[in-house]
Amino acid sequence: MVWWVGALSMLGLALLLQSGLLAYSMYALAALMLVSRSLASRKLNDIQATRSPLSRVLEQGDTVVMRVKVTNRGAAPVPWLLLEDLLPKSALRPRDPALEVEGRRLKLVMMGPGGKTDIKYRLRALRRGYHQIGPLVAEHGDLFGLYRRFKVLTEPAFILVLPKVVPVQAYELASRRPVGEIRLAHRLFEDPTLLRGVRAYEPGDPLRRIHWRATARTGVLQSKLYEPSCLAGSTLLLDFHADGYHLQGEPDRSDLAVVASASLVAALCGLKQQVGLITNGRDAAERVRTEGYELEPDSRVDARNAGREQGVEEHLHPVVLSTRRGEEQLARAREILARLEPQRGLTLEQLVAASQGRLPRDATVLCLLPRVTLEGAMVLGDMRRRGYAVSVVLIAIPENDLPVALARLTAERLIDVRHLRTEAQIPMLCGNQV
Repeated sequence: MVWWVGALSMLGLALLLQSGLLAYSMYALAALMLVSRSLASRKLNDIQATRSPLSRVLEQGDTVVMRVKVTNRGAAPVPWLLLEDLLPKSALRPRDPALEVEGRRLKLVMMGPGGKTDIKYRLRALRRGYHQIGPLVAEHGDLFGLYRRFKVLTEPAFILVLPKVVPVQAYELASRRPVGEIRLAHRLFEDPTLLRGVRAYEPGDPLRRIHWRATARTGVLQSKLYEPSCLAGSTLLLDFHADGYHLQGEPDRSDLAVVASASLVAALCGLKQQVGLITNGRDAAERVRTEGYELEPDSRVDARNAGREQGVEEHLHPVVLSTRRGEEQLARAREILARLEPQRGLTLEQLVAASQGRLPRDATVLCLLPRVTLEGAMVLGDMRRRGYAVSVVLIAIPENDLPVALARLTAERLIDVRHLRTEAQIPMLCGNQV
């Protein structure tokens, strides 16, 4: 504030003009400003608040009641106090908001010594995400409106809204699909549970390989022939680089990729097969931990920005859910996908390079791509040449770009490709091969 500069200037002018009345007025104004500032600062320090709940996990469509209790623990009254529980703009966008608010988040109150009030409203979860609720910001000043102060009274709460799971329709085990078992192109080992036939005994065959019934029937030693082992399950490779999700189609395309991923994980868990997830998206919880939020704003503009994103850092390591079997895989995958945000750090090529040690060869690598760059197609083709079974799901690629994307994949002999345009196509995803 620069009010004191003007006051000193006027006081100097009064002394220069030898005007006692003007000098007295400036002294009175300075005293009033100092007293007002002191009273406003002390009163706001006596205001305390508690929030409930601090965190919740919701399904889409669920509701939660948010409540913040505010108490004046000082001995002096507070003539006026403006309270606002902040919500991010991304959650309240005019088109397709992530949260629906019922009730008042803004309240103007007068509090006596020991007085209490609260802010209570209801939130309905409409879209998946890691949504920040709060912080609660208080604004107070003197009775004359000469001085105002802003303070964050509570830390924010966080609501995790899980992505929906769309049932994937049943499919034949022998069909070509991006999930489930597929036969290996090269026989790495045999599956002793899958008998294919018999052959003549060869020296060195172990006794457990001899087919005793066939031997008794033919009178000649016969050995069992087994089917080659199959790949079971998938590791989902989700490209969540921001360049693939243009603002024009957001948040629909990124949500489609997340729902498709969650649905495929659920399908694999239902088949008791191994499943994993690797993505170059950014974990919103990690963003909050690393970037934090502003706790002591100096102006109302700063107060409204408290707790919001302070910038986009380069995210240079993948988010990984290790490939394994287990019912808990679906719950963990949904939590990861709920918090996932597009970022500009790792590209698809860098993601594959950083994940080589986390891609088991006994599981299909299922890539969900919002775009197909020349470099990305070459990296996936190189994985195929190194023995990986690679399948691709294209996420709502514009029709003008689709021929180029398919041509790049075909050039790398990646023929197991599917194009997902809308959420309604997810149930038939396993059969919609391009």
